[in-house]
Amino acid sequence: MNKLDTATIIELEEGLKLTPQFAKRGGLLPVAVQETSTGQLLMIASVNEEALALTLETKLATFWSTSRNQLWTKGKTSGDLLKIDKILIDCDQDALVYQVTLLGQGVCHTYDSQGDHRKACFYREIDLEENSLQFIEGMQ
Repeated sequence: MNKLDTATIIELEEGLKLTPQFAKRGGLLPVAVQETSTGQLLMIASVNEEALALTLETKLATFWSTSRNQLWTKGKTSGDLLKIDKILIDCDQDALVYQVTLLGQGVCHTYDSQGDHRKACFYREIDLEENSLQFIEGMQ
């Protein structure tokens, strides 16, 4: 990891220049995807420089698929696109939040008990007493 001088740190943390720290995290930044209208956390993904640039250009959420090693615009094949409403970046410019509007059914590749794609990938929680999983109410 490169050491940054004080002036660079101040600019990074307090300045208005977009300088995502891709090198700091091996070329990928984590992205939390949140539904704008409800605040619900929908999914976690990664972006590289190209994915972020395409997202900024098209206003559609594009990621780097770590399993397929390729760019992936969410919903390009399924129709479940994610329209970017706002992008937040953290203090170190090494993590993002995409606030989005769903232009389809949901983001998860799994199906609920009615056979529909789940709206969010976070549909279970850990029971802290039993250390087991349970479905979040309404997301079975």
